[in-house]
Amino acid sequence: MKSRTALPSIVLMCVLALPAYAGGKGELQGYFSDAAAKAKATVNPVEKRQLLNESFHTVSTALGIIQSLPLISKNDVDGIDRLKATLQEKQDELAGSNGYARVPDEQLNSFAEYVVQDMEQADQVITISLVTLLLIVILIVLIAK
Repeated sequence: MKSRTALPSIVLMCVLALPAYAGGKGELQGYFSDAAAKAKATVNPVEKRQLLNESFHTVSTALGIIQSLPLISKNDVDGIDRLKATLQEKQDELAGSNGYARVPDEQLNSFAEYVVQDMEQADQVITISLVTLLLIVILIVLIAK
């Protein structure tokens, strides 16, 4: 009798985990998409740069907090490291530091779009567990407010 209850429960958890994982990835992509839209709507290049920089900083801060939690697996820590490195490269490119040429003011809209597309592709390469991804999204929401 217990196996009849356990098997459907396990199947149900697996089925429900997939949409939650996709939703978490969508939230992270949505955050970058919203930041890009705000930057594109801004006329002043200094404000555009600041908006993009703040979005990188917010996500990096959330990733750092999650990474320091003791319950995060080694695989998640590795995935977070790769995502943080990707974000740092984008931030360096935006600012023109660490060997990168600074993104010209007239190309900030294109850069914002590029970041969104690159983050969407990074999701396919960087794997982070569902729980960790949801924690990252929650922290981004809390930090951004």
